[in-house]
Amino acid sequence: MNFIPASLTAATMLVFSAATTAAEMPPMAKKLGCTACHAIDKKVVGPAWQDVAQKYSGSGVKTFTFQGKEYPLIEGLVMKVSLGGSGNWGTIPMPPNDAKGVHKDDITELVKFEQSLAGAK
Repeated sequence: MNFIPASLTAATMLVFSAATTAAEMPPMAKKLGCTACHAIDKKVVGPAWQDVAQKYSGSGVKTFTFQGKEYPLIEGLVMKVSLGGSGNWGTIPMPPNDAKGVHKDDITELVKFEQSLAGAK
């Protein structure tokens, strides 16, 4: 008779572990080419999105300095993703991803998603 409660406990644990697995890259990240350099949970060419989220949102940072000027965090990160640059995560530069602003709303959505990963590690 102890077999049933143990099975239920194991099944419940599987359900909860599946619910807490790492998030997947949004389709927009794939469409815009983010996955060529980034993953959610590990460094590829650029940093893991979880690491970026932890560095900024996870540590309570409210602003982001881009090209010598301080911006609200999301706005500054969107500018960084859109226009590219280097220095925040090493010497390998992030190429511009949207210099003409065509995908600003999509990039804003991705930055907000990335920042939501602050507690995911």
